[in-house]
Amino acid sequence: MRYFEQIKKWIGEITEISLLLIALGIVVEILFGSAVPVFGGIVTNLTGLLNTLALGENGLVGLVALAIILFLFQKRKAVEQNSTPSVEQSSTPYT
Repeated sequence: MRYFEQIKKWIGEITEISLLLIALGIVVEILFGSAVPVFGGIVTNLTGLLNTLALGENGLVGLVALAIILFLFQKRKAVEQNSTPSVEQSSTPYT
């Protein structure tokens, strides 16, 4: 079972890194335009994805799927925040 927990942790970390890279790509494309070699087209792709989800044939299904994904991310963050150990401060001052 320890292996599954480690794999879940790796997948969670990869997901966080991916989301940070997407956010970085959006900022870079907004600042420098779509001619940026590595991050070019992220805003266009996200706009197309959102148009497909919200305005396409399966708009309601896409919105429900998006809500489920957001719920799972929020649940995961809440579990991580509750599982981090709190740092207790000593009552004796340093001398």
